[in-house]
Amino acid sequence: MIEATIARYQAVKVTTSSPGDILVALLDGLFKFLHIARHGLTKGGDRAKAGQAISKAHAIISELLSSLAPEHAPELCQNLARIYDFCLTRITHANRHNDPKAIEEVMRVMTPIREAFTIAVSNLKQQGASGEPATAAGPAVRPTP
Repeated sequence: MIEATIARYQAVKVTTSSPGDILVALLDGLFKFLHIARHGLTKGGDRAKAGQAISKAHAIISELLSSLAPEHAPELCQNLARIYDFCLTRITHANRHNDPKAIEEVMRVMTPIREAFTIAVSNLKQQGASGEPATAAGPAVRPTP
């Protein structure tokens, strides 16, 4: 019964969230699975759990890659595609060779992307709430007349 309630809550949350919020949630999930995978690949870790987490992390990055829209920002999408491809390669390597260092590489590469998207989504929310443009440092200040 509790599982059904949680599933219903998550379904409502996803269907009522903005695309930016969903992107941030995907990146948060990615890091959750990367942490589980890294721990599972270490000596004494749970290899089966690591395999499941690796599979989920791979699926998230694959989804991020397939959802790029180069018609809106070709250079950005090309750069992100290269990063995502690198991450997929390293995750596959980690899985095949029980290599937690490869997972750490993915975490290191994806951390600035996660932070940038989190800031961008937050700024969009601020902009929408205040009606003023927002910057990475906060809302823009309008000059007084």
